[in-house]
Amino acid sequence: MIVELIALAALALAPLYLALATRNRLVALDARCGTAFADIDVHLKHRQNLIPGLVETVRGFAGHEHDILLGITRARTEALAATAPDMRLRAEKNLTQNINALIGMAERYPELKASAHFTALREELVAAENRITAARRFYNLAVGEYGATLRQFPGSLVARFWKMGARMPFDLGIERVLIDEPVAIKF
Repeated sequence: MIVELIALAALALAPLYLALATRNRLVALDARCGTAFADIDVHLKHRQNLIPGLVETVRGFAGHEHDILLGITRARTEALAATAPDMRLRAEKNLTQNINALIGMAERYPELKASAHFTALREELVAAENRITAARRFYNLAVGEYGATLRQFPGSLVARFWKMGARMPFDLGIERVLIDEPVAIKF
C-alpha cells in the first residue's frame, strides 16, 4: 500500500518536476542571450567611440563630402538613443552601412589613406568590427538554442504558461557578407 502511494505521488509530481526543470532551462538560456547581447553592446559602444575621431579626420581631408559625414553622425546618434533591443539592432545595421560608405569614400582621397591617424583609426575600426562579428555570432547561437527550446515540447507549453517570448537574432540581412568579411585595408 505504501509503495503504491509513493509510486502514485511520483507519477503526480513528475509533470511538475518536468515543467520546473524546463522553465529553469529556459530562464538560463534567456540569461545567456542577455549576456551575449550585453557583450555585443560593449563592442558597439567601443565602435561608436571611434566614430567621432574618424569623422573629424575624414572631414579634415574631405570636408565637402558633407552627406556621408552627416549620415554617419545621424546613424551614430540613432544607435546611441536606441533602447529596445530590436531598435538597437536596426540602428546598428544602419550605422554599419554608413561606416562602410565612409571607408569606401576614403578610397577616393590618397592623402587621407596615407594619413597615419586615419590608418590607425581604420585598423581599430576593423578590429572592433571583428569583435562585433564574433560577439554577434555567439549571440545568434544563444538565441537559436533558446528559440529551439521554446519550440520543443514541453518548452512550448512552459513558455506559453510563463509568457516567455522569442528573442530577435542580430541579423544583418543583405549586409551580412560585407560585415562577415573584414574590411580590406589597401595602401
